[in-house]
Amino acid sequence: MTRRGWILFVAMSGIWGVPYLLIKVAVGAVEPATLVFLRTAVGAGLLLPLALRPTEVRALARHWRPVLVYTGVEIGLPWLLLSDAERTLSSSLAALLVAAAPFFGVVLHALAGAHERLGPRRLGGLVLGLGGVALVVGLDTRGASVGAVGELVLVALCYAVGPMVIARHLTGLRPLTVVSASLSLCALAYAPYALTHLPVSLPAPNALAAIAGLAVVCTAVAFIVFFALIGEAGPVRATVITYVNPAVAVTLGVLVLREPFTVSIGIGFAMILLGSVLATARAPAAAGAALARRSAGAAPARYSPLRQPERDG
Repeated sequence: MTRRGWILFVAMSGIWGVPYLLIKVAVGAVEPATLVFLRTAVGAGLLLPLALRPTEVRALARHWRPVLVYTGVEIGLPWLLLSDAERTLSSSLAALLVAAAPFFGVVLHALAGAHERLGPRRLGGLVLGLGGVALVVGLDTRGASVGAVGELVLVALCYAVGPMVIARHLTGLRPLTVVSASLSLCALAYAPYALTHLPVSLPAPNALAAIAGLAVVCTAVAFIVFFALIGEAGPVRATVITYVNPAVAVTLGVLVLREPFTVSIGIGFAMILLGSVLATARAPAAAGAALARRSAGAAPARYSPLRQPERDG
């Protein structure tokens, strides 16, 4: 990977590891729905001038149903659930539980009849990773709201469904165009509630900074940098940030918010990380076929953005 690629990779690893911390700070001052509105409205305002072209607006209109579905499962619902869950759970645990998204993705692809078989290695990765999630849930969410844990499970599931919608129904559109449109639709949907539930008084400076950071850096700037990373390093290498983001989130939660770091969190994170690598790795036959296609000059498949939470919070 080039030097520019490494710079973009490091930037993205940090940018999409920070949202969990910022959300934790922000929901202490504004309601979750209001936070989602502010984040999406500002993000859309910054991205729309760069993303939308007249021809793409017509293309979006022709695909309005999958665009609406993508908006709901990748932004509208998970960002609300994540923000609400972090009112009772730590940012560290939120990041670790959302890291289960790749496992849901593997299972959903298998259920959808994907041509690539799971195989023993990928099945082992699923078991290992889900065991790590179970370890974290069983030992480090005691006393926390069961509903909050359930919300994060739904977030992970949504983050697994989103890329499938892109891959199956929106491959003819630029990812940045789809994301910009989705942010705009989400902001419009939340506006009636959010604008009538603004804080009575101006939030504290740290909360305002957290909201601004989420909207500008972790949304608008993040998507621009992420797609630049894909163009520089390719989609496979770009998705490695999926495994780095939770580590960044846990580190920030411990150092900045003084959240506890227990033995079970450490072991569970290692299991989730290793399980993600094994479960999402391509089988040798599939990798060889892809290499053969590239050697023959075949065009690569269009990349589906937003693999996790995120990668992103």
